[in-house]
Amino acid sequence: VKQRSRWTGGAVASQGSRDSGTRGALGRDSVCFLPCLDTEDASETDLAKHEEEDFVEMKEQMYQDKLASLKRQLQQLQEGTLQEYQKRMKKLDQQYKERIRNAELFLQLETDQVEKNYVKEKKAAAKEFEDKKIELKENLIAELEEKKKMIENEKLTMELTGDSMEVKPIMTRKLRRRPNDPVPIPDKRRKPLNYLLTDEQIMEDLRTLNKHLPATPAESPAQRFEARIEDGKLYYDKRWYHKSQAIYLESKENTKISCVISSVGANEIWVRKTSDSTKMRIYLGQLQRGVFVIRRRSAT
Repeated sequence: VKQRSRWTGGAVASQGSRDSGTRGALGRDSVCFLPCLDTEDASETDLAKHEEEDFVEMKEQMYQDKLASLKRQLQQLQEGTLQEYQKRMKKLDQQYKERIRNAELFLQLETDQVEKNYVKEKKAAAKEFEDKKIELKENLIAELEEKKKMIENEKLTMELTGDSMEVKPIMTRKLRRRPNDPVPIPDKRRKPLNYLLTDEQIMEDLRTLNKHLPATPAESPAQRFEARIEDGKLYYDKRWYHKSQAIYLESKENTKISCVISSVGANEIWVRKTSDSTKMRIYLGQLQRGVFVIRRRSAT
């Protein structure tokens, strides 16, 4: 640019001197006018040529300067000292650190949540295990107690009633004993133990209950029922009843129970409830007085 200004200034000065010389020459002598114009045209052509060369040189210089600047920036980029590179790297580094920090926070949050869920699930599993264990133990205890109670009831019933010993007599012929046969040993069976209430205790309980019942008209002799036991059968109200027969047992309280005759004794019968298999003893006197009434029912 300075060079161009220099050339331009020189050209302007030369043009000024030529103009003043031309005016002086025209003033002094008009004969020299045409030759002076030719000289001026040649000078302007040279000036334009020099300006064009200066412009091309200037463009070349600018290109070289830009190329050198780019090469210098490339070198700085490779060395890692370029300012723009460092600025952008700093921004990327900040973004990277921020992302890592957020990831760590998210990891910590998820870890805490998983840990809480694990502890909660572990406690719930332990509690459920303990509850199931207690429930299992209680169920087994209840089952065993029920079985024990049933066995005790069966044993007590067998001892009281002798159901297992009651076998219908089989008609057999008595043969003469051979001389060498051993003497038959009589069948010794222990007498069943009685753990139930006596007649006096039952009657006392009935009298106590009757005190709290509303008064009823006195029973007439016609209300008594005929009841007796013959040959292991019960004769009651003009009907015969035998063991394992299905009946209805009615009481004065107007309760009706579905039962089965379990056994027939000398002065009483045993009946078993079909609802819970519990047994009751009914005396002939109770049947005769109408305390209990027996009705037939179908076995189904």
